Amino acid sequence: MKKTSYTLLSLSLLSISMWGVSMQSSAHGYVESPASRAYQCRQELNTQCGSIQYEPQSVEGPKGFPQSGPPDGHIASGNKAPFFELDQQSPSRWNTLNLQTGDNSFTWHLTQPHRTTSWRYFITQQGWNTAQPLTRASFDLVPFCQFDEAGAIPETKVVHHCNIPTDRSGPHVILAVWDIADTGNAFYQAIDVNLSH
Repeated sequence: MKKTSYTLLSLSLLSISMWGVSMQSSAHGYVESPASRAYQCRQELNTQCGSIQYEPQSVEGPKGFPQSGPPDGHIASGNKAPFFELDQQSPSRWNTLNLQTGDNSFTWHLTQPHRTTSWRYFITQQGWNTAQPLTRASFDLVPFCQFDEAGAIPETKVVHHCNIPTDRSGPHVILAVWDIADTGNAFYQAIDVNLSH
């Protein structure tokens, strides 16, 4: 009887630990509005995207941007090889969304919420090179908008109100970063916009 109880207890603990790993590895999300590059692939507004069109929520890479994180040239893909199509860059490669500077809402759709350190939003510099893959030199490396969560688990819909800098105009990329608290990763979403005042 003791052996049976011990076996059942071991199996229960194994199931719980595997459930925890499953929950951790399935934490994903994407920017739904304004629709990110990856989400527009799913909507077929962007084409020739590769496998990201089936899983826009999966652009996960090492956290720590800009000090670490994905290397230059692979920022939009999170340095995830199946999604390297996202790193392609030209003035006409991606569908752009018309936005005005100033107050804007950014909505994340989380397919599995996860303990969160922060949400951060970076924007390309005025005069950035639209014909080259994204690098740290493309961006202002101080986020124009940030929300700290201290490990809280968010809802499946997260809305942030951010002021896009008024000194920007024309084509830009906004990089939205969801920093996960209890893994070494973050989720990266490039948003292609055409800004006006």
